[in-house]
Amino acid sequence: MVVIRIRNVHKRNYALVCLCIFGVFMYRYFGVNVSTGRRRLSRSVGLNANTSEFTLEGKPFRIIGGAIHYFRIPRAYWRDRLLKMKACGINTVTTYVPWNMHQPQRGAFNFQTQLDLEAFISLAAELGLWVILCPGPYISSELDLGGLPSWLLRDDQMKLRTTYSGFTEAVNVYFNKLIPKLVPLQYKKGGPVIAVQVENAYGSFAKDDSYMNFIKEALQTRGISELLFTSDSYNTLKAGGVDGAVRTLKLQKLNPRDIQVLTVLQPKRPTMVMDYWTGWYDAWGELHHILPPEDMASAVREMLRRGMSFSFYMFHGGSSFGFMSGALADPTYRALIPSYDYDAPLSESGEYTPKYHLLRDLLSRYSNGATFPDMPALHYREAYEPAIMYQHLSLWDALSFTEEPLKSRRPVSMENLPVNGNSGQAYGYTLYETTITAGGLLKSGDNIRDRALVFVDKIYIGLFKRQALEMAVPNGQGKRTLSLLVENCGRVHQGRDLDKQHKGLVGDILLNNTPLRDFTIYSLDMKPGFIDSLYQAPWKTLSKNPSFPGFFMGKLFAYGYPSDTFVKLTGWEKGVVFINGLNLGRYWSIGPQQALYLPGPFLNSGINQVIVFEEQESDYKVQFEDTPDLGMAADIQ
Repeated sequence: MVVIRIRNVHKRNYALVCLCIFGVFMYRYFGVNVSTGRRRLSRSVGLNANTSEFTLEGKPFRIIGGAIHYFRIPRAYWRDRLLKMKACGINTVTTYVPWNMHQPQRGAFNFQTQLDLEAFISLAAELGLWVILCPGPYISSELDLGGLPSWLLRDDQMKLRTTYSGFTEAVNVYFNKLIPKLVPLQYKKGGPVIAVQVENAYGSFAKDDSYMNFIKEALQTRGISELLFTSDSYNTLKAGGVDGAVRTLKLQKLNPRDIQVLTVLQPKRPTMVMDYWTGWYDAWGELHHILPPEDMASAVREMLRRGMSFSFYMFHGGSSFGFMSGALADPTYRALIPSYDYDAPLSESGEYTPKYHLLRDLLSRYSNGATFPDMPALHYREAYEPAIMYQHLSLWDALSFTEEPLKSRRPVSMENLPVNGNSGQAYGYTLYETTITAGGLLKSGDNIRDRALVFVDKIYIGLFKRQALEMAVPNGQGKRTLSLLVENCGRVHQGRDLDKQHKGLVGDILLNNTPLRDFTIYSLDMKPGFIDSLYQAPWKTLSKNPSFPGFFMGKLFAYGYPSDTFVKLTGWEKGVVFINGLNLGRYWSIGPQQALYLPGPFLNSGINQVIVFEEQESDYKVQFEDTPDLGMAADIQ
């Protein structure tokens, strides 16, 4: 009897535990989300724009948003950056989705680790933030080719951002992978996504009247049912719009004319600034752009007074790690730097700026008595001991670790090389070698994109760039090897010439007016697999006169829990930095950026491998500082 009674008690306790678990499950998925205080399901009315102000669940709602790009921030810091955003009074995070990163090759997709978009959106929901998504396919965002994958350019007839079949077919394949991941995260399905932007700034491109409708339908037929936005500058608002989507503005200075253009186009609709630019981006060889904090505060104060909704671009810019940065074409070609600090309220490394404090104070006055969360503590930054470079590997000795070189009668652009699953080379350098039997005048004819170091029998003779289209080749005896190391410095991210962004050698190079022929072409995209393979290469002890271009290796010691730091290359000229095989980005002595941000999560406790690819001139050490250096600043005009 005692045994039976004990068993019955255990059964009752077991049943009670199961009932509790079931109750928690029902509460979390059919009731209220504890972390956000929002209903998970049974939402029938999302964000609405049928009156002069937005409503959410039928109640007045003002969007106070900020842009943060998950792909520009180490995943380990996503929570930190979003908490800092929430502590400033922001209620909505906007983020772009980069096609070129999620589909780096025609048949290969990546939504893992750093690119886990679903995890980022879910984290925003957990922290009580709404989400506006900008899935593109074109996003601009100062990315290479505006976020479009370079393999699209393998089609010689390609017409990007149009209803050209080659483009729409590729978009459909991409959206078939992307959109199903986003559909369950929409507001009416219990998620945080309250709106989706159709493309980006199409009014400034506007080559195809049918295109925006194609993108809108591509989203909706795959299940996107939340409010749709378009976003353009005031003078392109009409051309960039599409029926069924709310038009929004991009601006930095609040001009009443701009607002009037919007209200005339869509009367009795909310006034929304989707991109209020808090700063600007920077190009190599120029100054670091800043917007004075008081100018930002003045514009925000006026938007608040007018009852407008708005989103800060950027609230936190982060970094364009690796070869992610785009370029400008107008009035001349200029490549962009890796830092995407943007002079935003949160700095590149997540530090609070004067803009942040001004903004937090200003938004608190319009919060209807609501208190903001405490500001999260800042991460510690470390000035580590310099990494002494002790080994060297010449470029020529590294070539055996690349993919099989291509033999070609004529030059072949990066995008058309038979590498990376036949998707071509997207980024980095390409080495073109041929045989010459005489010296003379070498002419590029503007067919080098974007910059080339030129060698004869591995001896440097000069530099080709867009402004220097000729050079002398010294005379010599017999057959000699002419080598051109061509760098893709970044494809333009905006403008009407997106289709013309092929890189490498895009046409004939002439020697004494005769086209060079019979090339051996090496792809040096410097992806992690290639850098890792170099550990098996024949490195040599660094001498006083190393050859260039070349790879230099050293070690960074980070004991304990690694901290953020900044890599400074005083005495180096131009190249790329790799930490533990990860590409931090380019450095260049011409500035403005003089130090690369190195997040603590990229480091190991103990020994870290530092590899620098340098084109022309090196020091024997790499320095690490605890403060950023974005160069001499100038106010945005």
